[in-house]
Amino acid sequence: MSVAADALHSTARTTILSWGWRRAAIACGAGALSALAMAPFNAWPVLFLTFSVLVWLIDGAGHGRRGIITAAIAGWWFGFGYFVAGLYWIGNAFLVDPETFAPLMPLAVIGLPALLALFIAFGCALARLIWTTDWSRVLALALALTASEWLRGHILSGFPWNLFGYALAEPLAMAQIASVIGIWGMTFATIAVFASPAILIDDRNRTQRPWLPLALSLALLAANAAYGALRLDRNPTEFVDGVKLRLMQPNLQQDMKFNYAAKDAVVAKYLTLSDRATGPQTSGVRDATILIWPESAFPFFLTREPAELVKIAEFLPSHTTLLAGAVRAPDLSPAVRPTRAYNSIYAINHDGDILSVYDKLHLVPFGEYLPFQTMLEKLGFQQLTKMQGGFIAGSRRSLMTIPGAPPMLPLICYEVAFSGQIVPDGARPGWIVNLTNDGWFGISTGPYQHLQQARLRAIEEGLPIVRNANTGISAVIDPLGRDVGHLALGQEAVLDSALPTALPPTIFSRWQHAPLAIMIVIAALVVFVRRQRS
Repeated sequence: MSVAADALHSTARTTILSWGWRRAAIACGAGALSALAMAPFNAWPVLFLTFSVLVWLIDGAGHGRRGIITAAIAGWWFGFGYFVAGLYWIGNAFLVDPETFAPLMPLAVIGLPALLALFIAFGCALARLIWTTDWSRVLALALALTASEWLRGHILSGFPWNLFGYALAEPLAMAQIASVIGIWGMTFATIAVFASPAILIDDRNRTQRPWLPLALSLALLAANAAYGALRLDRNPTEFVDGVKLRLMQPNLQQDMKFNYAAKDAVVAKYLTLSDRATGPQTSGVRDATILIWPESAFPFFLTREPAELVKIAEFLPSHTTLLAGAVRAPDLSPAVRPTRAYNSIYAINHDGDILSVYDKLHLVPFGEYLPFQTMLEKLGFQQLTKMQGGFIAGSRRSLMTIPGAPPMLPLICYEVAFSGQIVPDGARPGWIVNLTNDGWFGISTGPYQHLQQARLRAIEEGLPIVRNANTGISAVIDPLGRDVGHLALGQEAVLDSALPTALPPTIFSRWQHAPLAIMIVIAALVVFVRRQRS
């Protein structure tokens, strides 16, 4: 037996026979290491080790009710390590106003991962329930964890951040399969493929060809890369005639962004930066047909500050439309002080007319509203935005019409994370605009993960995405996920770009989760048959 094989068997034996705190440490360490597969590291080969460890932990969990509980505990520790390492950056938001929120920071950095880890615990318990004794236990794990990840993305409004399938988002050729099976299908494939080395330890009485699952997995990865490379080669980036975008990334600090006293300085900075020449061949905002500002751009209600709106209107050339994020007051008398608001996107022309408005549907829990809002407010809690009563959710997903451009689908912040839920029924948009304020999370891995999710939505739907973030990363992404242009995290700058054209509807955009359902049914049948034979 080779040195590598000896090491593999030794690692597997140690993991399977571990107990107590050693078992918890192994699971937690493997979970934390798995976070390296996400952006910005994209070190997905690490999952060959960490998912194999998870298989061996479930192998060693035992049988019956005790085995299910033991598998769930191992899964919880794996999930806890994964989410602490992958979501640590959420704690930065609690340091924007440290006097108010710093004491609650442990709830974000430790409490949220502990809660999210319950989904991985459920997945591992379910896997142990349907576990087999041969190679098909890898499919059992993929089935169970895909189900638990699906629940994580939907229960209590959902939090589908860093789904395991995002490991296949880089290199770009690997990500093209999202146009067929979506991120949930990629999650199933990721778990099944990267857990396959666990079978190498099986003796031939258990699995006749223990090398075959890994060989098939490697072949599947190669075939996927070849498909993606061919798709990229056959679909060069093309652009919409006559549309010239200008993205303004102000890199505005949060204490200024929400300070009403700084309103004049904020607007002045936006106007100055938006008109900045980016080279000898540019003449500022006059080159743009669409100017785009980030989420919650103003420290005031835009339509209740006519002087500021006039400044903006006078600044805009006659052929330029502004898309800007803004907090929108409900339709009340001007004499009534709003206590709640919408998180919105305005389309404004050079006359100061509001051409259309979109109100955010999918609000961020603890950021824009509190679960059990009234009760928690009475206990002294408030969400990070300090909006009493929480933000108001919009009523429907709808397209916005911009003069001279294809119909546009607006998304605000992490609405872009919800695969299969972003495009409304009916008319297909020609592009997506995603405005966000990643300034909450500082210079961390969070904005890179957010950008990665936006890129996957472009590939799934075959639609270009224009992403404008206050502190970055702003980008123009074509419908195959290619970077047409971007502004770096923490950069104050403008980006000029043409608008990529959309592709015809993808398999995923037409059939949604039907390919995933086929994969799940086939895998479930295989697991059922193998269990019956064991």
